[in-house]
Amino acid sequence: MPQPPQSYRELETLITAEYATLSKRLQQTARFMLDHPQEVALATVAKIAEQADVTPSTLIRLANSLGFKGFSEMQQLFRSRLVDELPNYTERIRAVRSATGETPDSTQLLWEFADANRAVLEQLPSRIDPESLEKALDIFEKANAIHVMGARRSFMVASYMTYALAHVDKPALLVNGLGGMYGEQLRAMGQNDALLTISFSPYAEESQKACEDAHQRGLPIVVITDSNLSPLARFADVAFVVNEAEVKSFRSLTASLCLTQALAIALGVRQDKSREKAQETALSRKRKS
Repeated sequence: MPQPPQSYRELETLITAEYATLSKRLQQTARFMLDHPQEVALATVAKIAEQADVTPSTLIRLANSLGFKGFSEMQQLFRSRLVDELPNYTERIRAVRSATGETPDSTQLLWEFADANRAVLEQLPSRIDPESLEKALDIFEKANAIHVMGARRSFMVASYMTYALAHVDKPALLVNGLGGMYGEQLRAMGQNDALLTISFSPYAEESQKACEDAHQRGLPIVVITDSNLSPLARFADVAFVVNEAEVKSFRSLTASLCLTQALAIALGVRQDKSREKAQETALSRKRKS
């Protein structure tokens, strides 16, 4: 079976190309979905089926016919579109209210975000390959300095990682583009340095450029992103794919922050052990002499 679409635009193109071959019911469903993407992104299967005047099983059949394992997998593309195309929080809030007819109160939202973040944190350790963790730590430990890049939403994770690395005595520089000096900051990367880039859909051009520059110079690259198909993953020596919590089209950064915290502290533990070993070796040599 061919790979299902990986973005809303790809899905839109596929539906357009396959529309004539679909049954009348599936055509009706597909037409409703493309005409009402916000409702599809946020409503339940039952609600979408009711609005489209079809049965829930018809939604599932359409998803299967387009290569998806289930409707929720296809719905995720509509949710990603909402996040990507409505970057303003006020617009997203209005979209949520329009699609669901609800105005959630503050306590309800707090519980929803807490539950969603708890779920992704519980899943995080099993989704991260232990060998990748060790390989990333090898890269960080050997590097003279770690340059940390994260634009827009990812900036908070990058700035925290830079702070954490400084507190475990690892030289780290935040690539923040202050004064429009992304190019100058990237050129400051030495041949024995490493790059850590954090970026999620819609992947920042600055982050992609940073990975391209580091790759061309042969520097080791560690990436934290949200898909193996991320344009940054192809440059990475180590790529961590992190699934973040999402509530009503608003995505969290809890899992990414947890991962960076673990990486920084694990690096600190490694460095401390290395210092102890070096001291023991030096002491042993001194005694022998």
